[in-house]
Amino acid sequence: MKLIRKYFLTIIMLGLIHEGFSQGNNGVLKLSIAEAQEYALQNNRNVQTSRIDIDIATKQVKETVAIGLPQLNLAGAYQHQFVIPELSFGPYLDVNALPEGFLTKDDILGAYKEAPPVALGVKNNTTFDFTLSQLIFSGEYIVGLHAVKIIKQVSEKALTKTEDMTKEGVAGTYYLILVLGESTKVLKESLTTIDKTYNEQVKMHEQGFNEDTDVDQIKISKSNLIRLITATEAQKEVSEKLLKYQLGMDFSQQIELTDSIPGFIREGNLQYLTAPVYNVSKSIDYQIINDQVSVSSLLLKREQSKWLPTLSGFYRHHEQTNQPSFNFAVKDLVGVNLNFPIFTSGQRTSKISQARFNLDKSTINRENVKQSLILEFETALTAYQTAYRNFTTNSETIVLSKKIFDKSIIKFQEGVSSSFELSQNQSQFLTAESNYYTSVLNLLSAKSKLDRILSTY
Repeated sequence: MKLIRKYFLTIIMLGLIHEGFSQGNNGVLKLSIAEAQEYALQNNRNVQTSRIDIDIATKQVKETVAIGLPQLNLAGAYQHQFVIPELSFGPYLDVNALPEGFLTKDDILGAYKEAPPVALGVKNNTTFDFTLSQLIFSGEYIVGLHAVKIIKQVSEKALTKTEDMTKEGVAGTYYLILVLGESTKVLKESLTTIDKTYNEQVKMHEQGFNEDTDVDQIKISKSNLIRLITATEAQKEVSEKLLKYQLGMDFSQQIELTDSIPGFIREGNLQYLTAPVYNVSKSIDYQIINDQVSVSSLLLKREQSKWLPTLSGFYRHHEQTNQPSFNFAVKDLVGVNLNFPIFTSGQRTSKISQARFNLDKSTINRENVKQSLILEFETALTAYQTAYRNFTTNSETIVLSKKIFDKSIIKFQEGVSSSFELSQNQSQFLTAESNYYTSVLNLLSAKSKLDRILSTY
């Protein structure tokens, strides 16, 4: 029972409500383990968050691609000049001011007038600049484009991992509920037998055919059974709420689990009693770490690409709402920008070295993850096979202890055995029952872990 509680406390809690599964007329939702897992995959909050991460990564790819596509910008400005500079061209000869007939020197000089100044601007003006630019070559852009695509792949694989973990968590809770239900059923059957024996002993004691210690001993056994049933039922109720939480249901929603423990055990025996083949390269964890190595490699190339020049072209169109008399602004302009890094006092070299060190760390980490995944599989397989052997032993033990307990009740009723012996046999049976269901849970938990490792859900 302690192991059941420990397992219960470590189960992952996830979920969001969803419709569409088998529901009876009485409002009870019937779920097989496959249906429960599918229900969780559609509504689990962590799964939904992982799907959003993929959407974000998709937009990041588009954002990076857009950097290399044509960019059109519009810039507008309004300006007011308090004092407008002026340009004067000096006096000029006004022929209309010359008198008719013979012209004297004074007549000519008198015909000269001061030219009005020319304003070199306007008091109020609004300007617009339309600029079309196109990136022609950038090594950093090319490398970055590959990097964001790999990051999207990592997000997609992270979703797969989240789904696998969710399936394992739902399976663990599902198994726990079934085990607690079977345990409660067996305990109630034992309580029925003990209760009958207790009532008989009370009647015999009233007639003076037995000692009060016999009645008290049976009462203690009955109380112990009631205590165990109450604790197991409470634990089952909490486990059902946990499953509803994982599935995203309201706690008031009634559910019915349609699969059975014997079916799971037979399925696991067919799969894992013989050692399955494990290909670590197919593990989603290994694929994720492999992608992370690729990202580190691209980050190194990105830093190295900063030694290369960046080339871009542009076209600019300039408009003014109020043009001055003398306007030297060019309306249309086409050009090319070249940015070639020459000397950065060792900054680029340091960044390249850091990126190379990070790549080395990622490579070492990949090998470490590979070995840990192999170890995880071998440990899980050993745990399953050990759990199966314990299950087989405990299956035999509970049958024998139940047989002994049933016979001890008959002997006690016939007066050929003591209440102390009956209590011992009952305690032995309860211990065997606890060990049996603990071994069942261990077996199913080990199966669930192997299902996730081998992606056989």
